[in-house]
Amino acid sequence: MRTPHNERLTSDIADASKARKASGPEKSCPERRCVLSGDTAPRETLVRLVASPAGLVLPDAHEKAAGRGAWVGVPRAEIENAQSAGKLKGALARAFKRGDLELPENLSELIENALTRALLDRLGLEMRVGRLILGTARIAEQARGGAVALLLHASDASEDGRKKLDQAWRVGREAEGSGERGIELPLDRDALSVALGRDNVVHLALADTAAAARVLKPLTRLMHYLGHTMPAADGSADLRAT
Repeated sequence: MRTPHNERLTSDIADASKARKASGPEKSCPERRCVLSGDTAPRETLVRLVASPAGLVLPDAHEKAAGRGAWVGVPRAEIENAQSAGKLKGALARAFKRGDLELPENLSELIENALTRALLDRLGLEMRVGRLILGTARIAEQARGGAVALLLHASDASEDGRKKLDQAWRVGREAEGSGERGIELPLDRDALSVALGRDNVVHLALADTAAAARVLKPLTRLMHYLGHTMPAADGSADLRAT
């Protein structure tokens, strides 16, 4: 899996992010506390863990599992280090108020897989309701017309293909010369194609800002877990560290 290049969030997505903050889940439940670091952060940058009746700890990427949950907001590498040192189990035992917990050896991998699945599920839902734009030619046409709110690229997309669509996007947004680019996903074309049931999915776009905000939520969580930063709401930050 390739590490995405640094990229900036555009004003369109900034607007979607602001709208989400004004009316989405973040308004009623904006922050959670990481059981490892003790820091509080926006809920969408933390991962919820749950314990089964038998004490098995698993990720709850969709935040729907019943019962008490514990939140972790540090990247995968820190979770792996904390688990190796026994700190993660201790922190979770305090959070769940029980000492019979069982942490899978591959818990960090299970978390990444669950977050990836949540993102792919969201993309699939947006495709089924007609919000997802696929196909280079179609994306380019919509982008030049200013109808693309969010532009995404597979991690193995060619640089030439990226540049052409990025340029069309900037033209449509009247942002020529800004250097802004679509977001490179931490997923290759094979993963996207299998998940969406289409051949050779390399580039994706969303025209609707609300749909873009819905996709940004699981994407932000996955990128943060992988140690990358989603841009700030004003579009000024690099896509390198949240």
